[in-house]
Amino acid sequence: MAKKRPSSKAWLKEHRDDPYVQQAQREGYRSRACYKLLELQEKDKFIRPGMTVLDLGSAPGGWSQVAIARVGDHGKVIASDILPMDGLAGVTFIEGDFTEVQVFDSIIAALDGKQVDVVISDMAPNMSGVSAVDQPRAIYLVELALDMAQQVLAPGGTFVTKVFHGEGFDQVFQATKGYFVKVLTRKPKASRPRSREVYMVAKEFRGP
Repeated sequence: MAKKRPSSKAWLKEHRDDPYVQQAQREGYRSRACYKLLELQEKDKFIRPGMTVLDLGSAPGGWSQVAIARVGDHGKVIASDILPMDGLAGVTFIEGDFTEVQVFDSIIAALDGKQVDVVISDMAPNMSGVSAVDQPRAIYLVELALDMAQQVLAPGGTFVTKVFHGEGFDQVFQATKGYFVKVLTRKPKASRPRSREVYMVAKEFRGP
């Protein structure tokens, strides 16, 4: 078996020692990313009982866990990812690329005629460590999520997405402002300080 590179060992140690990883294991959450959404929700309170939520890039399911707990029995959570995701009670999971017609149609069918109240996206590309490659990929994912939000959100709805500071950030932020009354950025405590990731919370969708 190949030996792990030192950087790989360091990452594993940091991951194991991470208090949010440990807390997620104790509390039964699927990922440390749950605490990012929990903090955003605590500040902005955009997910409420009875709402319909679309979770893009949902695997392994942490954000869907948070969402389904808050929409309750009368709400609906639809999750989608190109990767498989273990089932979650109350969550409809659709595997595949949501930009493909068949997957998009499956999401629309799962909505059963309803519009979406909240679109959430924690999508990120597989990072190569080369900023000139990673940043455009990351911004592209935000653009895809924003495009999806425009198609499914009800007027007044909310769009929450991960976005990385760097080239393209200002443009995608301004583009989002064109569709929402209020757009702000948040840096949750669970987001590692050295990471360039922030979360954009866009409120009050103006309508398509």
